[in-house]
Amino acid sequence: MANRVFNFNAGPSTLPLDVLKIVQEELLDYRGTGMSIMETSHRAPEFDEVNNQAMLLVKELMGLGDNYHVMFVGGGASTQFAHIPLNFLPKDKTAAYIDTGTWSTKAIKEAQNLGNVHLAGSSKDDGYTFVPKGAEISYPNDVAYLHLTSNNTIKGTQYLDFPDTGNVPLICDMSSDILSHQVDFNKFAMIYAGAQKNLGPSGATLVVLRDDMLEKINDGLPTMFDYRTHAEKKSLFNTPPSFTIYMVKLVLEWIKNQGGLKAIEEVNRKKKDAIYNLINEHPEFFRGPVREDSRSWMNVALRLPSEELEKKLIAEAKDAGFIGLKGHRSVGGVRVSLYNAMTLEGAEKVAEFMDNFRKNN
Repeated sequence: MANRVFNFNAGPSTLPLDVLKIVQEELLDYRGTGMSIMETSHRAPEFDEVNNQAMLLVKELMGLGDNYHVMFVGGGASTQFAHIPLNFLPKDKTAAYIDTGTWSTKAIKEAQNLGNVHLAGSSKDDGYTFVPKGAEISYPNDVAYLHLTSNNTIKGTQYLDFPDTGNVPLICDMSSDILSHQVDFNKFAMIYAGAQKNLGPSGATLVVLRDDMLEKINDGLPTMFDYRTHAEKKSLFNTPPSFTIYMVKLVLEWIKNQGGLKAIEEVNRKKKDAIYNLINEHPEFFRGPVREDSRSWMNVALRLPSEELEKKLIAEAKDAGFIGLKGHRSVGGVRVSLYNAMTLEGAEKVAEFMDNFRKNN
């Protein structure tokens, strides 16, 4: 493993080494079947066990009861942008959305193509440097649902506390920070997340849906667009992204073995502090563009005094074994992604590297 680098890619992202070793061991012969799990029928008992365990682990780690359905579907979280209004936005109602940047903006666009949308809050005028909270959020009481994105990978903002929506269903895209800290998941009517940040490799999207939402689904939908199809068949109506689900199960087991979300949160807090402390201590060199009360634990965005220095840091970091520090092409700068599988050692070492770069430049 001497050639393993510290992978700070924003997604697909780093995976726990312990999980990769299990996959390596089981890849050619899954538990004596003589086949890889990739070759196994999704109707076989071996995969049925994988699928059931993955669903149970999601509920266990989130603290959810049997009034929630867990599904694994294809198409990425971006497909859910359209599926949500197709299922839950009647013609006589309005959906409320909070705009915090690229991914929520795309979700809003899809919903506008399908029905009426109310902008419940936005940080667009301030360059998406914060997440709207409290009085910055408003919507009519009769909206079909309120949608928000918990973490913005591009701008580096994050919700750590969520609005109380009362009887209005709260729907959240948690693609880039799911299971990274303790949350009261029971306050959500629906949670969805692409797997490729904190749950596993790309290929599957997790959908967690509360029972009462099934009763709100619009009639006349194509079979595969209807959440009832996947809930009733436990994601097995058609061939699911089986290998990704298998890896998600292993990652969920890894999270549980770490001590669950309480332990994961403690480590993630130390990781983000290693980077943000550097920014706070040297504002003349490292500039954090995000308002402090909205800073993401998962994606630390920062700028240096010049683009030339940013390019130099990224290049030297790559040579030193720190991969994926380039900011998103739409905003530039530097981005340090600290998903669950990134070790505390990795966060501390990249902080040390960045501090030495500052001293040398």
